[in-house]
Amino acid sequence: MEEVARRVFRAYNYREIRTPIFEETALFARGVGEETDIVSKEMYTWDDHGTSLTLRPENTASVIRSYIEHRMDQLPGLVKLYYIGPMFRRERPQKGRYRQFFQIGAEAIGGDSPAVDAEVIEMVSEILTGAGLEGFKLLINSVGDANCRPIFVAALKEKLQDVKHTMCADCQRRADTNPLRVLDCKVPEDQPIIETLPSILDFLDDACRAHFEAVKTYLTDREIPFEVKPRLVRGLDYYMRTTFEIVHGSLGAQNSVLGGGRYDGLAEALGSKVHAPGIGFSIGEDRLVMSVEEKYVDVDAVDLFIAPMGETAFRHCSLLAREIRRSGSIVELSPASGKLKKALETADKLKARYALIVGDDEIAAGTYSLKDMRSGEQLKVSRSELTGRFSSQETR
Repeated sequence: MEEVARRVFRAYNYREIRTPIFEETALFARGVGEETDIVSKEMYTWDDHGTSLTLRPENTASVIRSYIEHRMDQLPGLVKLYYIGPMFRRERPQKGRYRQFFQIGAEAIGGDSPAVDAEVIEMVSEILTGAGLEGFKLLINSVGDANCRPIFVAALKEKLQDVKHTMCADCQRRADTNPLRVLDCKVPEDQPIIETLPSILDFLDDACRAHFEAVKTYLTDREIPFEVKPRLVRGLDYYMRTTFEIVHGSLGAQNSVLGGGRYDGLAEALGSKVHAPGIGFSIGEDRLVMSVEEKYVDVDAVDLFIAPMGETAFRHCSLLAREIRRSGSIVELSPASGKLKKALETADKLKARYALIVGDDEIAAGTYSLKDMRSGEQLKVSRSELTGRFSSQETR
């Protein structure tokens, strides 16, 4: 998964950033939002001589903090950064949801054009397709901006006063503290009520509506299918305008593979003196692997299992294995042994594609016995023929 992601990121001119595993708690409280489940219930936090520190529950806030601290606003053009690494949330473990989980994510900082939104979503699609994921669905929405969203929130809050008492405890609390979070509720019993609530799309001002229409046009131009989902708000406070999510049916209840969106005011909220609009996403790497792992059952299978028959043969094979490994092939060198049957049984258990049997006779003759572990065919090859076969990756 990571090799595919890095290849796509490189094609779109994204560069890797590595942020600390833990940061000051205030960063996430300001960046993610005090009333989000992440900050209020899920973070691993401790006191370090009077400073509150937290294992990172997500990485966008850390990336923007680094962007501000290192004055990346002075770099030319968009600042395109990606990251791959572990995040931590105190959640109830279940399929596709872990307390330490891995994310592949990216941030495009410094541009507010809807064309950037479309390109980011295109890049996401390329990563998922390259990873072998099929049948995924893109959901998109706009959550407005600082001008039109407060009007929607007020209407939403008013409507919730009549129905919140019939909803879950979290929704009852959010109805007063952060009404948008109600739309993000996953409790099945609350969904019919949520469907009756006002839609953000009815409250967008002209600028936000034009931005959203342009994003949809650019996605259509790219032949990327999508579904507009007016209740999609994502779970973090910093999102505005474009939000998106990709879901896949293989994951059951936890069916979201990735989510993202635009956060044009986050940098200022974290102390930036310059306007730094941005958009990003994060892929749940664990979930993505679960969705496609059946396609990759043999991806790390051994290309060549070398079975030296004796100490002299082992010393010869050590050099041979090094040469073939330099071609990029996966080679397993067995310890010196005179038991051919046992060596072939090990090669079979490792799902090796080929097994090479090397004894004193083979060394003297300058030819080796190469066995195709799939067909059972065995042939004699010279050293040059052997290295040529694996340097051209014929085994794959």
